Amino acid sequence: MHEQLVSITGEHSLSGVDLRLGYHGVTVVHGAAIGLRRGAVTALVGPNGSGKSTLLRALARLHPIEAGTVHLADGGPATNLPAREFARRVTLLAQSRPVPSGVTVRDVVGYGRHPYRGRWRADDPHGPVAIARAMDVTGVTAMADRPVDELSGGELQRVWLATCLAQDTPVLLLDEPTTFLDLRYQVEILDLVRDLADDHGVAVGVVLHDLNQAAAVADEVVLLHNGRVRATGTPAEVFTENALTETYGIRIEVSTDPLSGLVTTRPVGRHLTRTLI
Repeated sequence: MHEQLVSITGEHSLSGVDLRLGYHGVTVVHGAAIGLRRGAVTALVGPNGSGKSTLLRALARLHPIEAGTVHLADGGPATNLPAREFARRVTLLAQSRPVPSGVTVRDVVGYGRHPYRGRWRADDPHGPVAIARAMDVTGVTAMADRPVDELSGGELQRVWLATCLAQDTPVLLLDEPTTFLDLRYQVEILDLVRDLADDHGVAVGVVLHDLNQAAAVADEVVLLHNGRVRATGTPAEVFTENALTETYGIRIEVSTDPLSGLVTTRPVGRHLTRTLI
């Protein structure tokens, strides 16, 4: 377990070094370092207000950086790339997006192809295949002709994920992608995240609130507390009872599932300590 990533090596597709981030002159992230590796899932976890989403947005060039740098795989600062070229390398599924009125699912997924298009859609010969594949893997093909403003929250979340996949980038950033989804689609989205890393070599950075989901899907976790990286490492290294209890301010028990070998966590409230008969 490491309290900071001491150095960012060439294996990282996207990395942030000594990042200081803030809002209106108030610093909310202090000297954070993070690296996203090709073919690996990195989960950012921590209490509300710990800086997870702000850090993710900074990696996506959507939040200004007060100090520090964001680097791409070639070692160059991300700010050196034109916006269109950066969008061919990194995409972000944000927590919320405006829902267009009267636009079909297929057209919204097609928005993901904007970095590849000129003035005419014919400039993007690979677009139709990328759009169809993105809809297929997210399970939204059957609703391709439905207006997105008629969809449920869970359906819409899958459409936005399909839009990101259609962008076909080697780095995918996801900010709480399981929000609004029922249990089945939470599991399917996390399975898809693993598939993208394992089968397609995508570097995935994902903000998650559920520690057990993070332990199940991530190769590496970054634990944030009060705007600082408290620990970085595998789930087994980072998810210790002391670290989690101090970070979240509630007793959290940690164990290992005997069948899967995965770390599992259990927050203990007052009523969970009573004896069950």
